Amino acid sequence: MAITITDGICPIFSSGSRRPHFSYLKSNQLLTSIALGRLRDGSKVTATVNPYSETEAARPEERKSLTDFLAEAENFYISEGGDGGPPRWFSPLECSSRAPGSPLLLYIPGIDGTGLGLIRQHRRLGEIFDVWCLHFPATDRTPARDIVKIIERTVRSEYYRCPNRPVYIVGESVGACLALDVASSNPDIDIVLILANPVTRVNNFMLQPLSSLLEIFPDQVASLIENKFVFTEGYHQYAGMFESMLNETVTQMGGGLLGDIFAASANLPTLARIFPKETLLWKLQLLKSASASAKSHMYTVKAQTLILLSGRDQWLLNKEDIKRLCCALRKCEVREFANNGQFLFLEDGVDLATILKIAYYYRRGKKLDYISDYTLPTPFELKEFEQSQRLLTAAVSPVFLSTLDNGTLVRSLAGIPSEGPVLYVGNHMLLGLELRPAAIHFLKERNIILRGLAHPLMFAKKIGSKLPDMQMFDSVRIIGAVPVSNTNFYKLLRSKAHVVLYPGGVREALHRKGEEYKLFWPEHSEFVRIASKFGTKIIPFGAVGEDDLCQMVLDYNDQMKIPFLKNIIEEITQDTIKLRNDEEGEVRNQDLHMPGLIPKIPGRYYIYFGKPIETKGREKELNDKEKAHEVYLEVKSEVERCMTYLKTKRENDPYRNIFPRLLYYLSHGLSSQIPTFELPNH
Repeated sequence: MAITITDGICPIFSSGSRRPHFSYLKSNQLLTSIALGRLRDGSKVTATVNPYSETEAARPEERKSLTDFLAEAENFYISEGGDGGPPRWFSPLECSSRAPGSPLLLYIPGIDGTGLGLIRQHRRLGEIFDVWCLHFPATDRTPARDIVKIIERTVRSEYYRCPNRPVYIVGESVGACLALDVASSNPDIDIVLILANPVTRVNNFMLQPLSSLLEIFPDQVASLIENKFVFTEGYHQYAGMFESMLNETVTQMGGGLLGDIFAASANLPTLARIFPKETLLWKLQLLKSASASAKSHMYTVKAQTLILLSGRDQWLLNKEDIKRLCCALRKCEVREFANNGQFLFLEDGVDLATILKIAYYYRRGKKLDYISDYTLPTPFELKEFEQSQRLLTAAVSPVFLSTLDNGTLVRSLAGIPSEGPVLYVGNHMLLGLELRPAAIHFLKERNIILRGLAHPLMFAKKIGSKLPDMQMFDSVRIIGAVPVSNTNFYKLLRSKAHVVLYPGGVREALHRKGEEYKLFWPEHSEFVRIASKFGTKIIPFGAVGEDDLCQMVLDYNDQMKIPFLKNIIEEITQDTIKLRNDEEGEVRNQDLHMPGLIPKIPGRYYIYFGKPIETKGREKELNDKEKAHEVYLEVKSEVERCMTYLKTKRENDPYRNIFPRLLYYLSHGLSSQIPTFELPNH
């Protein structure tokens, strides 16, 4: 169905939509300020072509800029013609390519109120969400409590339509306060809060310069600024005062993108039209009332919450209040962006879709499913992952060997099956550093994503815990690592994934001195029986090279003799999910610690994938525990054989040390493959 625009009033959402419409726009507003979004039933609006849509389709990897933000914000102002009416929702046309079953994402803007704060994020978010943005016309004076009601009606409408699907609310500064109020008054609804620089108490020290600046502005300031500081008669005395106070205010705000906006005189006329003096004064009052309300209600919020903090946002944020907010929220995670400023979503290097994916905050149902809710990384995300591992990969120059069906050993991944399910079972080197180079190589050579079964500490952290920051594990999560569990293992194989399993777990990754390449596998394991249910190919592999990268000087045994380190180890271990409590001996010891290491002149990593072990057609046979145990021992023996082979053969590698490799790069180019030891039949 298409609706042709005529004179008069046109609803944002059609009367036939599955959700009720809440407000109306004049027809010219729908054309210009809504940027030709779709109606809520999915129908298109037949009208003038969106000037940005064709450009964006032609260059999908490019994102809109600050200039685009200001241009579209001015379109809102022009279309409203001084009488914008009440707040209203719009859905950007760029967000129309969402996948079926995508949850609703409501964006509540910050102090700007335009609803365009996600303009750089629209295309990416539109692939996995049904995006609605709330717009406040410049003349709107709706109080905070009524804005909360508008948002609540939308949230409840979506909940009644899809009760098993979460509703996401993304709020910036004052919008985050409004989102907290909505969540506190709707504890029965599955809401996921994404709060960017939430303000639960106004920082008057930073806010006062801006308030003072606004109070002394003449009412005609918009026209004055539009004339680029050519002040008319009677207002010359404001020129010097305006410039000096503007510079002082920008400095106290911490600079960043906000400083760039105000510092560029070319932006001031647009800003003055979009945000007249009365509007800004009202926004400050709205900020105070909304933050006070959020502060009083935050202890009743049950929603899953992700807080995004800018390191350079010293304008409104109070760090102590953020800590108090985190303690008040029951399910909360904080991610910090040290080099970003106030308008987080408008700055380079900030991708909200990627943030939600690596934090595992994206889900389509009541509970997160690490397999079905996982979305494949985009080319940009894969490039970022490769860049993050570039130093390690260059230092260890990994060699990958695989075995063809006829038993021939080749230096490539040609022996790896293309179709899953495939289970890779091998040894953990120190700190598990072998997985990242392997993941990159599988992606580049075979276009295969390895789904690793990882320790739960990489996915959850209690408030106040001394566990590492979750952002340390972003590179592991973006390529699909999941918490190790029988359920996740079963689901991965059922989905025909390529799965990496380390039976040695933490004990092997955090081994002691002299335990390099020693396996700490449990006596019995169920992975063979589970794998056989799906006809999984099991590929044993061995990895060596950690002893050429670093030397351990302070291991677990040493640290347990030092009282304060012993206390830290016990506290950290206590904060994690206990694994292998039913095992005996060293396999059961899953204590977490950070070994003391001294780097060496880098050697080389070697990873050898053995011949696949077929389980297809053997489900009945391998359902027998004794038969499955025989295969388990076969896998373990093959892993040990692969490691022994590599430790022996690397002695004949002329490029094992980094210096010969550097010389080879200089003479053959950085993209060349560095030779290694000679393989059989070559």
